[in-house]
Amino acid sequence: MFGISPLGWVHTLGSLPAIPVAAYLFVKNGRITPRTKAGAVYFLSMLIGGVTVFFVAKTPVSDIIGAITLLLLFLGYGVEYLPTRGRVAAYVETLSLTLTTFLLAVPSVTETLRRVPDGHPWVTDPKSPVLFETQASLAIALIIGVAAQLFYLRRKSRDTIAQLI
Repeated sequence: MFGISPLGWVHTLGSLPAIPVAAYLFVKNGRITPRTKAGAVYFLSMLIGGVTVFFVAKTPVSDIIGAITLLLLFLGYGVEYLPTRGRVAAYVETLSLTLTTFLLAVPSVTETLRRVPDGHPWVTDPKSPVLFETQASLAIALIIGVAAQLFYLRRKSRDTIAQLI
């Protein structure tokens, strides 16, 4: 179904939970919070998607996106172990994990539009205006979302941000 291999299904179904979990965390906390149960689900789901993409992707850009996603994921979850903490760590954590969500959303939406409905996908041409507009909308949402998150973090006191990390 949809021309997806068994490993492709592991990739798809393994990374799929990251999308609603990220949405939940963005609504609840304004950002992805790594040290929560939902944050652990997000990490595991993104890890599955990030690792398996190397085995299912057919284009070199997918490998680059997978590598960047894993790098940002480990940076976002590992920043608390770096010597720099407080404000800088909160910004790095927030920006890194928000970018991982974007790097999951763009290929997910692209692949969905190019595969669904089965046999008659909404988009057949990679240069389709629908695909371009959808990807542009995601980029605009990223810019607005990051700006809102950075504004929120900036308004927090230094002590409050240190508690976030």
